[in-house]
Amino acid sequence: MHDNAATIESFYSAFDERDFAAMAACYHKNVHFTDPVFGDLRGAEAAAMWHMLCDQAADLAVTVAGVAADDTSGSARWEATYTFGPTGRKVHNRIDAAFEFSDGKIIRHIDTFNLWKWMRMAAGLPGALAGWSGSAQNKVRSTARKNLDRFLAEHPEYDAD
Repeated sequence: MHDNAATIESFYSAFDERDFAAMAACYHKNVHFTDPVFGDLRGAEAAAMWHMLCDQAADLAVTVAGVAADDTSGSARWEATYTFGPTGRKVHNRIDAAFEFSDGKIIRHIDTFNLWKWMRMAAGLPGALAGWSGSAQNKVRSTARKNLDRFLAEHPEYDAD
């Protein structure tokens, strides 16, 4: 197994164990993370987002498959199953991940998934009815950003200075 593939495996194993520090150790200090909910996060913001998600996940289970990597890039398909706190609904999200590496660490991480499907799982009928609309998806993004900003304010260890 290529060292970068092992890094991907370690990242998701740590996520399954809710070990945000081990996840952050897989990231380059200048990491750029992107997904449909949080958008673009850089550096400490990305590590803080995983920390926040680990703290919130009482019943999180993470699996990863199809891990592949070479000297510069990698990919994986991962799944997260958890209860979405605000609604108490069970979510089983399937995510395609793409990676770029620098100095043996993840410097670019792109997660791709269908936000409308996620909203249907997380919010039920309201998510199914409105989840396709840009305004509903932007509300999810805005809420996620506000939650991350609040988390960052409470965790000075992620201060970018």
